[in-house]
Amino acid sequence: MLELSILGFLYDAPLHGYELRKRITALTGHVRPVAESTLYPAIKRMENAGLLVRTTEPGAAAAPRHVLSLTEEGRRELRRRLAEPGDRDVTDENRWFTLLAFLRHLDDAEAQAVVLRRRLAFLEEPASFFYDGDRPLRAEELDDPFRQGMLTIARATSRAELTWLRDTLRSLGG
Repeated sequence: MLELSILGFLYDAPLHGYELRKRITALTGHVRPVAESTLYPAIKRMENAGLLVRTTEPGAAAAPRHVLSLTEEGRRELRRRLAEPGDRDVTDENRWFTLLAFLRHLDDAEAQAVVLRRRLAFLEEPASFFYDGDRPLRAEELDDPFRQGMLTIARATSRAELTWLRDTLRSLGG
């Protein structure tokens, strides 16, 4: 997801590393803080793969700043990753939100709809955090108020997302 975030933010505009790190942290930092020791090796790998380029600009102080930009190959790679997300990218909420943050970069409404339909299918499957054998338990079936809270919050969130997905699919013509 780090690479997807790098590609997504640089798709909009060239950024220097510090600004890129701030934006990624704002998007995913509450889940996975982005350390320099993680970000800069990823940038270097992507640079070596030809997905981005680094240019040097004079800094406000004495040190020059390195500005990162996507190459055309980087732009194609972002669109490919958005159009063909892995199963975990659709089922894991944090990965899904990262994908969703950049889905607008897919120019084709049908390609966007395909991704949204995958998420919709996942959310429409009966699921719970707690089971009685193979049967998912509902909040009302639990004596534990904290587990009831988990299920109540998850159900409300899922309902809201299902409504949004269906409305968005209709607006995309799906």
